[in-house]
Amino acid sequence: MASVSPVLRQWTREGRRIDKQQLGWLVRTMRNHLPDHIQISMWMTDSRFLTKSFQYCSVTRPFGANLRSALAISRVINTHSLSYSTEAISSSSPLTNSLYHRISRLGDPKISMIPVLEQWVEEGRDVRQSELQKIIKQLRKYRRYTQALQVSEWMSEANFGPSSGDIAIRLDLISKVYGLERAEEYFYSIPESSRINKIHGSLLNCYAENKSLEKAEDHFQKMKEMDFIETALTYNVMLSLYSRMGKHDKLKSLIQEMKQNGIEFDKFTLNIQLNACAVTSNIEEMEKLLLMMETDHQAALDFHSYFIAANGYLKAGYPEKAWMKLRRSEQVIDNKEKKIAYEHLLTLYAAAGRKDEVYRVWNLYKNLGRVYNSGYLSVLSSLVKLDDIDGMEKIFEEWESVNTLFDNRIASVLISAYCKKGLLEKAFVSVERLFTSSGKEPDAGLWQCLSTQCCIDGEMAKAVESMRKAILTGGPRWKVNRTTFSACLEYLKNEGNLKGAHEILGLLHQRGFCPDDIRSRLEEYLNSDINSGALNAMLGDDKKEENDDAIDR
Repeated sequence: MASVSPVLRQWTREGRRIDKQQLGWLVRTMRNHLPDHIQISMWMTDSRFLTKSFQYCSVTRPFGANLRSALAISRVINTHSLSYSTEAISSSSPLTNSLYHRISRLGDPKISMIPVLEQWVEEGRDVRQSELQKIIKQLRKYRRYTQALQVSEWMSEANFGPSSGDIAIRLDLISKVYGLERAEEYFYSIPESSRINKIHGSLLNCYAENKSLEKAEDHFQKMKEMDFIETALTYNVMLSLYSRMGKHDKLKSLIQEMKQNGIEFDKFTLNIQLNACAVTSNIEEMEKLLLMMETDHQAALDFHSYFIAANGYLKAGYPEKAWMKLRRSEQVIDNKEKKIAYEHLLTLYAAAGRKDEVYRVWNLYKNLGRVYNSGYLSVLSSLVKLDDIDGMEKIFEEWESVNTLFDNRIASVLISAYCKKGLLEKAFVSVERLFTSSGKEPDAGLWQCLSTQCCIDGEMAKAVESMRKAILTGGPRWKVNRTTFSACLEYLKNEGNLKGAHEILGLLHQRGFCPDDIRSRLEEYLNSDINSGALNAMLGDDKKEENDDAIDR
């Protein structure tokens, strides 16, 4: 099929008019043909329509399949409507007429970046390495690692000479997308003379993120032998790893090593130490360290430090002290950090049981300007934690009224809250209204949440169907709730529906969520005369690891 973009450009060169209504219809029509859909969307993004100088055109009959016919059959009824031309493209501002802007408008993280980049080049536009680096940075910020890696690889294939920073970032992205083994392969494919400290540091970070302790320690030692460690940055990677893995003796030993080697602590070093005290409920040491930071390290102290201390107090059962530290944290938040800080504050105040503070911070957050979905997620989750269902519903309605882009995470918060409150009918009505009607699909965690509540309420037919949908939509990291799944199996067996029981078990195994040994035990259970015991068959000798109350997300 011919590319759509040249047709659009030719149409405008002929002096013909195009309006947003027509293009919007074309975008919707071309959704099933992704290349054309993307091209039209990009063309609209790069175009400038002055809303005061044009009005929508009337459409005399439905558009045909042919693009040129679709544009030709519309009649312009306002002589002052804007005539789009190639001059309008060249006069666009750098912000709106940039590759970064085009990519940022593509909201679907599953869309490949390669066709977008190639289309840009086909249009004769320049591609700057600095802009590609900016795009990669932003994609990483929003955890769109696969797309960031695609841009990074395309940059290399386009013969842009990668800097050491580009290589280090590529290494990190490969680890996140393909795993540690592929990252190691890439590292050793780099000429040894080019493996500077930044690239070694990136590999160390890959080991730490994957909690590969032995490899991280070996590589850290190698970096020390190569004199690649001059600042706290590399030490912080190991300190954070020790903290996350509960290796507090090793953490203390490494702190002593830093002191002996004259490595100056930065704010991250201090916060890692503070967090180690908080997670072990060593309140006395935590308070001493925080006081030292307040008096001797003013430059290193930020709102994160107070958040860590507040978490420590909450874990130890001191909500009032936590509240005091949270109020103190608000005094050291920079203007540029207020949005992200307030989002965390909402959840922390909720954990401290302070509903009044949640609403106060929410109002402060809204006064900052545009309210992002991440903010709605934080406040809705906080109100759920506070059991304020009425307040949650009001803010959810507010989100619906101002947002045109559907976000299944926010809808999932609402429905999960209904499940936990036993409001099963409301939960299923919301699934129908928010997901089914919009053509979206709930994630596996939400389906499993529904299945669990159905089991509790005795709605077993719905429980089985919801569990089946959870299995079908489950991603690589999803885990089946054994209690809920075994209840579904027992129900099907007791109903005499052995075919259905074997089918859902086979589906669980086929999707990779049920090891061979567990499947064998469950098959044996289904073929026996015993009417209960599916959970025991699932657990086998591993009963201690099962948390019956958990809903795996």
